[in-house]
Amino acid sequence: MKTQFTPLRYLASLLVLMALFMASCGSKEGKVEGVNMLYGTESKTWKTDKELSSTGDKVKQTDAQEDDRIQFFANGQYNMTSVAGAVNGKYTFDQAGKKITMTPDGAAESNTFDVVTLTDDKLTLKAPTGAELRLEKE
Repeated sequence: MKTQFTPLRYLASLLVLMALFMASCGSKEGKVEGVNMLYGTESKTWKTDKELSSTGDKVKQTDAQEDDRIQFFANGQYNMTSVAGAVNGKYTFDQAGKKITMTPDGAAESNTFDVVTLTDDKLTLKAPTGAELRLEKE
């Protein structure tokens, strides 16, 4: 018996292929794109989306913490603002190692975080303790 490829079967096949393609694209979590995603064309501001403890539990954000912002500039500078005040400094991004090091102005020590996710609209930083800060583009 010969199988005919009718227009309805053709359409169904295309839909299945499209669904498989969409599923393979999946989540952007865990994807680290180029450094320019961090600062856009000249600068980009990020706000807190979610914070996770070192055990993976969600940390409740206060209203004040929800107003925290960090702005990365293309020239390697950053600015963090919160109700406690503002901190300026310099950062370096190691794309191959997926790490960002931030050094506040006038500080002798820097802070290094693993960059878990970096896309145009999502940034996830993981501290050496295992705690995560998930940020979204403002």
